[in-house]
Amino acid sequence: MNASAPVRRLTVLYDAECSLCAFLRDWLLRQPKLVPLEPVPAGSEEARRRFPGLDHGATLDEITVVGDAGQVYRGPAAWVVTLWALREHRPLAHRLSTPAGARLAKGAVLAAARWRGAQWHRGQGGGARWGGTQWGGRVYRRADGWSYDPDGGWSYTAPGCADGSCAPR
Repeated sequence: MNASAPVRRLTVLYDAECSLCAFLRDWLLRQPKLVPLEPVPAGSEEARRRFPGLDHGATLDEITVVGDAGQVYRGPAAWVVTLWALREHRPLAHRLSTPAGARLAKGAVLAAARWRGAQWHRGQGGGARWGGTQWGGRVYRRADGWSYDPDGGWSYTAPGCADGSCAPR
């Protein structure tokens, strides 16, 4: 990766099964851009093909943005670089890149994560609270083969390979 290379295109990895993430993807697509943004579902075959060196389980945990020269931004930095790519929001991105702004960006990312977690828990039939205090022992399984176990984190089993008979990726 060349850290000094200019960013000419960004790929935004997002959770396609998260309503907030899908809303933000749609909002991003409608915004005038200074740098092209391409949304790709996190953990998808497309994401794994394009970025084989990424921890794709982690991309489902927090927003990840990849620059065209291999730059990887996660969490608050990913939000800031995404706003930086938008014509009307670049000044905000510059403010969020300061030490004080970084605290605000981190707070926004945490608030979004809490909302996202609350929505996921509602969709799982309740019994779990956000904040790491009680998950109810459930495993969250996605249709694309990714699953989240509160005790073990994210894991991937290729569709049709639930018995472990397929080769690991």
